[in-house]
Amino acid sequence: MIKLGVNSVLFKTVPFAEAARAIKAAGYDGVEISAIAGMCEHLNLASWREDKAALISAAADNGLELLSTEMATHDRERLLKGFEACAEIGIPIVNIGPGGQMNDEDSFKAAMEEIEILAEDAAGFGITLCVKAHVGGAVWNTPTTLRMIETIKSPAFGVDMDPSHIWRAGEDPADALPAVISRVKHIHIRDCKGRQQSPGAPADQACGRGDIDLFGYFKAMVDANYDGPVCLEVIGPDQDIVNATAIAAESRGYMNAILKSLGAR
Repeated sequence: MIKLGVNSVLFKTVPFAEAARAIKAAGYDGVEISAIAGMCEHLNLASWREDKAALISAAADNGLELLSTEMATHDRERLLKGFEACAEIGIPIVNIGPGGQMNDEDSFKAAMEEIEILAEDAAGFGITLCVKAHVGGAVWNTPTTLRMIETIKSPAFGVDMDPSHIWRAGEDPADALPAVISRVKHIHIRDCKGRQQSPGAPADQACGRGDIDLFGYFKAMVDANYDGPVCLEVIGPDQDIVNATAIAAESRGYMNAILKSLGAR
C-alpha cells in the first residue's frame, strides 16, 4: 500500500514531538523527518544519539512510521553521520538533491561520481539513497533522470520523483512517471501554480491547489504497483502550527480521496 507522509520541514517552527501529533491528527501514515542544515533539523546529526529515544517515541506514540529523512546535501561527512543515525533509529531512506548545474556536462559527470560514492556509503548501512530531479540542478527533468538511472548502478540508489520539479521543467509529471518508475523508491509531492522557478507560497503547494495533474500522477503510481512512501514536502516561509496543520490535512484529504477512487486505499 502507498504510504502517505509529511516532511516535517513544514512544521519547522515546533519541536518534532508537536509536529508528530499534528501529522497524526491530519491522518498520515508516517513522517519524513527533516535533517536539512540551516532550515529544519528535527533529526539533529550533532545530537541524534541523545535524541534517538525521544524521536522514536514521538513517532510511535502517534502511530507514525518513520518513512524517510531529507538531508539535501552532498557533504560526505554529514551524510555518513546521517546514514549511521538512520540505521540506528530505523529510517530506511535518505533523500538528497542531484547537485551540479543544469545543462553542464562536466557538472553532470561530477555529480554522478559523487552520487555513486554516496550510494555505496548508504549501502554499507543498509540505507537507500534517493535523488530527485531539481530545478537548476545537473538532473532537472526526465531525460537527465534517465541518464542518472543509467549511470548509477548501486542497488542502494533510488529515484525520488517530485512532480513539482518535473512540472517546472515543462513536462507533465503524469506522463513522465512511467519512464522512471522502475527505479522510484520515494516520492516527494506538492502542487504548484505556474511553471516558474519557485514552487510558490506554502498554501499554494497544498495538493489540489495548483496546476499539476495529481490524479493522473497517482494513477500512474497505482498502475505501476508503486507501494513506497509519498511524502508531502512544502517549503518556504515559516508556518505556525495552525497553518502547517491545515496545509497537511488538506493535502492528505485530497491524496487519500484520489487513492480511494483508484481502489488503492
